Amino acid sequence: MSIDRLVMAFAGAVILASLVLSQYHSEYWLWVTAFVGANIFQASITGFCPLARILKAVGAKPGVAFD
Repeated sequence: MSIDRLVMAFAGAVILASLVLSQYHSEYWLWVTAFVGANIFQASITGFCPLARILKAVGAKPGVAFD
């Protein structure tokens, strides 16, 4: 799996998990959703994604998300 798809899968999983946790545990989990959304937004503008850098460092293959 490419870095692009790993980043999208990770972001989606974190968002879904925080939404579930906000319903069953505490509404403060929505801050995690806001953080992930803000990070996705800034990555679309700047091209910098911390998770993508980490995945590249551990050897994940680069790719184009929507071929």
